[in-house]
Amino acid sequence: MTKEEVAELCFKTVRPVTDWDEGKPIPPECKRLMRMAKGRELSISEDWVQFKMLYDSMELPTGQVVRPQQILAGIALLGIQSELEIKTSTHLLGLARAIANIKK
Repeated sequence: MTKEEVAELCFKTVRPVTDWDEGKPIPPECKRLMRMAKGRELSISEDWVQFKMLYDSMELPTGQVVRPQQILAGIALLGIQSELEIKTSTHLLGLARAIANIKK
């Protein structure tokens, strides 16, 4: 990032950014903003630690790079409940209830 981009991102003038280059400490909130802007940090939540945003895609913790369309398609596929899945889920729930009754 250029000094001007960093200054705009952190709501500073170019002078403090130049001071940071010369060794003055960078405020933690500006460090976080710069990491987020460069895609190295998505959130303060631990759930997103190894995820990275690239220019127009996301890198998963596995190293796989996915585009927005792939994420949407994956969510759509997860939402589809086929008849086989419903039968399997019903059977598993029945078994779980039977096991719970045995434990009583």
